[in-house]
Amino acid sequence: MTAAIIVALPTDAAVDYGGGVTDCASCVVRNRAICASLDADELALLGKLGRNHRVKAGHTLLWEGDDAPVVANVLEGVLKLVVAAADGREQIVGVVFPSDFIGRPFGKESPYSVTAMTDAEVCIFNRKSFDDFASAHPDLQHKLLRRTLDELDRARHWMMLLGRKSAEEKVASFLLEMSERLSGQGCGAGTQSGFELPFGRQQIADILGLTIETTSRQLTRMRAEGLLDLPSRREIVIHDRAAMEAIAG
Repeated sequence: MTAAIIVALPTDAAVDYGGGVTDCASCVVRNRAICASLDADELALLGKLGRNHRVKAGHTLLWEGDDAPVVANVLEGVLKLVVAAADGREQIVGVVFPSDFIGRPFGKESPYSVTAMTDAEVCIFNRKSFDDFASAHPDLQHKLLRRTLDELDRARHWMMLLGRKSAEEKVASFLLEMSERLSGQGCGAGTQSGFELPFGRQQIADILGLTIETTSRQLTRMRAEGLLDLPSRREIVIHDRAAMEAIAG
């Protein structure tokens, strides 16, 4: 069963999760996160509202359907966005990586649960305090809008992948995207050709809407054809990226 983080929100602007005070100047994702739109003085003000907090693998930061009291930047690790299917099973609808933004500014209810797939660190803010700050800083609002539109584009692409592509095309598309997202973003020593997935084959199958048998069969066939290697259950080395891109379509 997924463990939950007990959220105790103070009455002042800062969210106290027991973590350290945010140091925006030395933030590892500063140049890629939404905060990149802020100058030094604005960062200092925002930093007073945030706290760095570590989330252990398997722990849930936000619950689907509940009031969402916080928003956060991902600093390290990988988290999944999950909704409950009608039959009670979980469906992974997204995966977030370092520099990604979690939560729903100017909203209240969380449309999905956010659970750490690996040990992670987030810079977390009281949602109301963050909303007030964003309202006073149009550049940050613009960055949030751009992120939202990017996520919408990604969701549309994912709908096409799940609805129109074959199993082979789905697996190839997924691996190519993971190689991009996991390279040089604080998720381990990945390169453009080699990376370690933060989840197992069953979770890959769930993300792609496939069975684990089909997913494993596709990976095994790609290895036999020399497209990739599988040094371990989660490590992927892509040998022929051009061929993988051709398969992905």
